Amino acid sequence: MEITSLVDIKRFQWENINDKEVKHMKKVIVPGLLAGLIMLIVGMVLSQLINMMLPGLMAEYQQAGLFRPWSDPLMSIYFVHPFIVGLVLAWVLGKVKGLLGGSLWQKAGGLTLGIFLVSTLPGMVISYSSFPVSLAMILSWTISSVAQVYCGSLLLIKMNG
Repeated sequence: MEITSLVDIKRFQWENINDKEVKHMKKVIVPGLLAGLIMLIVGMVLSQLINMMLPGLMAEYQQAGLFRPWSDPLMSIYFVHPFIVGLVLAWVLGKVKGLLGGSLWQKAGGLTLGIFLVSTLPGMVISYSSFPVSLAMILSWTISSVAQVYCGSLLLIKMNG
């Protein structure tokens, strides 16, 4: 096939996608987005529960200059973040699922522990050391993150494990 235009390039790329790549996309994209939705919901619910249990945290969120206001368009990334994490989780699961043993719950725990050690823990340490926020806030973010990843992992392992 002679490639003479952008349309030819797209056609060439699509025609050369094999069944294995299509299956891989189906195991990453759709489940990853569904996991992202679950993680968004879990995060929103936990945020409300934690703020009810620890009302002092709300005052920290109101600190001028610490966080962007909700009216800032960049804050929309807050709602995209769980979907990015879901896609990454789905991809990682495809690479490590052979290493995860035990029940569904144990596999989700193993995946969550790995993500916690590689991403959440270092992120929370750097956040605590660089932002003027309380340890309670950092712990609430950590708990919420672990719960979100665990719920997303459960869904992904149920779908693809």
